Amino acid sequence: MLRQKLSRGDPEPDEFGQSSPSPAPRSGNIDIQAELNRLEDIILYSPHIPLTKRTLIDEEQLLEQLDLVRVNLPSAFADAVEIVRQKEEILLQAEEYAQDIIAAAQQRAAEILDELGIVRQAELEAARVRHQVQQECEQIQQSTLAEIEQLRARTHQEIEQLRQTTLNECEDIQDGADEYADAVLSNIEQQLGEMLRIIHNGRQQLRPNSTGGTMVQSEAGDSPPPANNNRKSTKN
Repeated sequence: MLRQKLSRGDPEPDEFGQSSPSPAPRSGNIDIQAELNRLEDIILYSPHIPLTKRTLIDEEQLLEQLDLVRVNLPSAFADAVEIVRQKEEILLQAEEYAQDIIAAAQQRAAEILDELGIVRQAELEAARVRHQVQQECEQIQQSTLAEIEQLRARTHQEIEQLRQTTLNECEDIQDGADEYADAVLSNIEQQLGEMLRIIHNGRQQLRPNSTGGTMVQSEAGDSPPPANNNRKSTKN
């Protein structure tokens, strides 16, 4: 289907009021799409026959343009094939690169899973050690409390025994002191009785007018009473 408008500027009209196409290039790199557009321009801008749908086309110019397109088609096809090949190579390289990325990602994912497994195992081991340490601490605490309670009870018992022993020793000391005091007092009592007897005898001897009977009676009646050797207990 022929184009009704050109993408580039319209050519100047000829003597019949029609625009003539630009001459086809003959050298340099050929753009097949541009040459096909030029061929279309030759047809569109050729003079029309009035009152008909016919167009007067320059046969030489048309054939020259067709030859130009025909000659350059193989190179254009070759370029297209090269572009397709390069595209396939690029796609292949991209696919290989994608495969490498996928493989690297899978390997990294496996490493991450291994690391997560190691971390999880470490967490479980840490939890086990923490639980074991907690149990050991509780056991040590209970054992320490039991030892403290035993030590407290033993200390209390020893203090009670020491108090009872001290009380017994105090009682023994008190009893010994009482006995010693009683013995001293008894000895003093005997000495005093002996002294009183001596004093009484001396007084009797100082009485010259006294009769013998009186002396005997006085000696018998004035003799001091025997010493009391009974032990007095001072215990409370």
